[in-house]
Amino acid sequence: MQDKIELRENCSGKSEETKPLVPNQMKWDFILVCDKHESNSEKDAKRKEFLDKLENKGFTIEEIKDKKLFYGVHAPSEIFQKYQRLLKNSDSGLQNYHTEENVTITTRIRIINFILQNTQISPEETLQKLIKAKVFEAAFPLHKQEELRQKLKENWARWRKILKKQPIEEIRSYFGEKVALYFAWLGWYTRILFPAAVLGLLVFLYGIFHFDSSQVSKEICEANTTIMCPLCDQKCPFWQLSDTCTYAKVTHLFDNEGTILFAVLMALWATVFLELWKRKRAEVVSGWELYGWDEDEITVLIGLAHALVIYRVVATVVFTQSDFEFIRERASTMAVMTGAVLHYITIIIMTKVNRRVALFLCELEKPRTFSERENIFTVKIFTFQFFTYFSSLIYIAFFLGRINGRPGNYVRVAGKWRLEECHPSGCITDLFIQMAIIMTLKQTLSNFVEYLTPWLRLRFRKSLPNPKDKDMVHMEKGPEDSCKEQWLKNYQLNEVNVFSLFDEFLEMMIQYSFTTIFVAAFPLAPLMAFINNLFEIRLDAIKMVQLQRRIVPRKANDIGIWLQVLEAIGILAVIGNGLVIAITSDFIPMQVYKYTYSPCMLQNRTDINCLTGYINNSLSVFRVQDFEWQMKLPEKLPDFMRSEITECRYRDYRNSDDYNYSVQFWHVFAARLAFLILFEHVALCIKLIAAWYVPDVPQSVKNKHLQKKHENLRGVPSDTIRVIELPGLFLYLPGK
Repeated sequence: MQDKIELRENCSGKSEETKPLVPNQMKWDFILVCDKHESNSEKDAKRKEFLDKLENKGFTIEEIKDKKLFYGVHAPSEIFQKYQRLLKNSDSGLQNYHTEENVTITTRIRIINFILQNTQISPEETLQKLIKAKVFEAAFPLHKQEELRQKLKENWARWRKILKKQPIEEIRSYFGEKVALYFAWLGWYTRILFPAAVLGLLVFLYGIFHFDSSQVSKEICEANTTIMCPLCDQKCPFWQLSDTCTYAKVTHLFDNEGTILFAVLMALWATVFLELWKRKRAEVVSGWELYGWDEDEITVLIGLAHALVIYRVVATVVFTQSDFEFIRERASTMAVMTGAVLHYITIIIMTKVNRRVALFLCELEKPRTFSERENIFTVKIFTFQFFTYFSSLIYIAFFLGRINGRPGNYVRVAGKWRLEECHPSGCITDLFIQMAIIMTLKQTLSNFVEYLTPWLRLRFRKSLPNPKDKDMVHMEKGPEDSCKEQWLKNYQLNEVNVFSLFDEFLEMMIQYSFTTIFVAAFPLAPLMAFINNLFEIRLDAIKMVQLQRRIVPRKANDIGIWLQVLEAIGILAVIGNGLVIAITSDFIPMQVYKYTYSPCMLQNRTDINCLTGYINNSLSVFRVQDFEWQMKLPEKLPDFMRSEITECRYRDYRNSDDYNYSVQFWHVFAARLAFLILFEHVALCIKLIAAWYVPDVPQSVKNKHLQKKHENLRGVPSDTIRVIELPGLFLYLPGK
């Protein structure tokens, strides 16, 4: 009796005609790797017991020996008949049964991974526990389906394809729905970033074109007779306001009328993006048969924020007393810049700490399902990371220069170092510097390390000599050698961390926060995010296709808990930008002065700029004789004699006799509060209107879904059904 010829998949993933199926020609679904343990040792016994458990469940196991032991795992069709619940789609009708031939490769891997992870040799010894105990070293699915993988390599995981549309369906077919949804979301987010990036660039250019036209910066540059109070206690001199002319001009780049409008539009952009993504997501998953599918203390961070504040205070004093004139004259700016770099280093360290703390707290709650566990962990780690990234930004935006007291009564750290002050032109430049440095380092250095590390690891593993290679040079490779070569190549790839996809989402959520919450201080944030994401998509694609082992596919019909995180960020964007405009920016004080205290109002003049005199009006007077005992003024002062100085100016609205708040202070305070309430109410109302007006699911997708359910119930092909939509009613008629 002749052998029956069948079409089978060989170890390279290609289809070929073979004789009756032999082990080395099977579809090897998973590979288990372990060291060569001593015979009859405890680890060796557990390894054999686990493999026996798999064979008892119907799996075929093949062993190939190299430096390590490789075990190929193949699942027969009976396995998938037993796990119809995991294969079932709630929208596909009652006849949703699968055989080995029509089970997709992603579903196949997902089912087998589920079985492997839930196979126990004792009540507590699962595969993950055995890997931790070094019984096994790794368990991973193979990169196969060569044609599809090669297509992804050529059309997606290439730097030269940076502007090309992503093949989402091919990504889904190879990596599963959850990975496909990540790239669909990232691509959509990057696309919607483009108009925001253009708008931010225009606002920045507007500031450049009006670099020298600001009345406020003009007055600062001309104020060579305005003597300012010392910026520190220890031998800091009095200084002339005109010395900070350049700083004032730079501030106008980010604190102008265009920036205010941009902040309002970005708060609304966050809402529009989210609503449009919901529609896009519905379109993406509409053909996936997943429409109705579903899968079952911050104390340390506050202390770190306080430490960064202390660093800035001490650094300002140190830089002020430097022997280098360049550093001494720019002490405050140097403190801000070095503080930002220190904050970035803190972020790198605390990211690892935050993950351990979040996992520990998650274990304490004992979630019942994987989905519940994932959601709890996501909320905790995002909260920790948010405070880690934004603690110093929150301090600069809302507290810097507002809790430092006044000359003669400064607030001091440990009774020694006084807190920082804002520049007379505002604190928004400090916020810009902090955001620019952290975002630049995050999107360049971090991404460079993220790509280079796995690339170097892979190159190093491939460079290690294989002692058996020399013996095989002149030998024709047999079936076992072909499998061995493929398994070894997959083993050499970088391990897929359980947090791999999670980390990518978390990185984008932090970037999205930078792009929306404090964007009023950094209009270039959307542009930086857009450019970064063009590279991020390809970087992640190359990692998944070429540098990492194959990720275990997971089904999903949405981005899950991350959608709620986006909604929370959208609300924070409204609050954050409202606070930046009302508190950090000088927009409100300038408007109060313009319409209440300016020459245009008091003198009814129309021939001058209505902000004329704003700087002098915003500075209070202090008598030098009232300084505290901690003030140690220098013996020599540049350009003017110490004995001539009886008064100095500082940024605040206080009376010159008793140093209490003036009436103008309360006018400005009331205006800030009124603007904040009005801005947030209007923005949130527009968010609600946009959310109501733009439906989450397009009507065409709803119609398609209802039609498919109707077909599943009747068993009628889709090309013979015609849908007519009436108010509140859908009619299904035969014919096209």
